[in-house]
Amino acid sequence: MIRPRRFLVVEGLIGAGKTTLCKLIAESWGAELILEPSEHNPFLGPFYDEPRRYAFPVQMFYLINRWRQQSHLRQTGLFEDLVVSDYLFAKDRMFAEKTLDELEMELYDRFAGVLGEIAPKPDLVVYLDVPTEVLMRRIHRRQAIGEEKIQPEYLDDLRERYERLWAEFTLCPVLRLDNRTVNYADEPEGRAKILELIQDALLGNGNGTLPASGSPASASAEREDQPSLFGTEA
Repeated sequence: MIRPRRFLVVEGLIGAGKTTLCKLIAESWGAELILEPSEHNPFLGPFYDEPRRYAFPVQMFYLINRWRQQSHLRQTGLFEDLVVSDYLFAKDRMFAEKTLDELEMELYDRFAGVLGEIAPKPDLVVYLDVPTEVLMRRIHRRQAIGEEKIQPEYLDDLRERYERLWAEFTLCPVLRLDNRTVNYADEPEGRAKILELIQDALLGNGNGTLPASGSPASASAEREDQPSLFGTEA
């Protein structure tokens, strides 16, 4: 079991199984569970009608809510054992790039840069890598509100943005797991395997950067909290 002070982040595309894995880690290791803020964004409605006009307030609302939650981690001293979160604060910029114009991005970066310096730094990021066709099947199967707008092109574009993020990411090791072959949602063997891989990476028994065989088709309800961005290009 993990006992040293650690902050673990699980990332991946919509439907990759982030929340399922975070809940498994929390239940198995007694970790503090931090999930994507779910506050309703009051700018979403106007954004649907006038995307260009409301893109900036929509994005800033998400940024501030994510930062408020991350800041709370530092203030309440939750890092005594293990904290696991289903999102990385730095990923917020990927969505901003898709909707904001050049001047808005400049202003966004000023805020995000300052807030990012205060946000806790993870000890390990677990990136669940799943092919687009598998994600589309999961998204279609669970029929979550808003996800009907998601197209394969959107997922492919977001995947490329994740790859660029990891190429420049220096905060901590990134453990890439192929989330298709081990069923950690339903099978004890799969749960044991995925936990072993993550524990080894957290404790430094692996290099934490190379692809590893990993996990499964989790069909639990999990969705990206930015439905306004589906199919929207900057």
